[in-house]
Amino acid sequence: MSPSPLTLLLLALAAIAAPLAYGACEGEASLKGVANDVLLEYGLPKGLLPDSVVSYTFVNATGDFKIQLASSCYIWFGDHYTYFDKNLSGTISQGTIYNLSGIQAKKLFIWVYITSMVTRPERGMIEFHAGFITEDVPMSLFQKVPVCSNSVGEQLRGAAGVIREMNLLPVAEV
Repeated sequence: MSPSPLTLLLLALAAIAAPLAYGACEGEASLKGVANDVLLEYGLPKGLLPDSVVSYTFVNATGDFKIQLASSCYIWFGDHYTYFDKNLSGTISQGTIYNLSGIQAKKLFIWVYITSMVTRPERGMIEFHAGFITEDVPMSLFQKVPVCSNSVGEQLRGAAGVIREMNLLPVAEV
């Protein structure tokens, strides 16, 4: 017995709608871990993104993504202090994220923008790039999805960061 035309139509619609719903989800309940799972599909650890994703868009054809967090936040990865802006964007491909914006790491006394990251599974490392500066960090630090904190970070980012985050003046950090 062959399927009815209505059944075939419903199956076709479901096949088309499923990737669209997955690639551009909205709402916190439906996103718990979904954006992090996309990282796994590209050979990246799920702990690169915090737990506070409220929406994201992902374009399968290009790998471009935009992520919105509930708020900006700070996370410790081992002894690496990292700032996540409320809005993140970049391009993902197998084992790599590039054209990245919205993530900074504290190096000595300054905050540097992370511009890309590349997994090095043979060494168990992720290579982070901040312009021409690179640093290898153990992948094991990113196996669990981290919890955002927004307590002390503003003080540690300096006066310019606080002023910018409070929208008191149009200050750009360099």
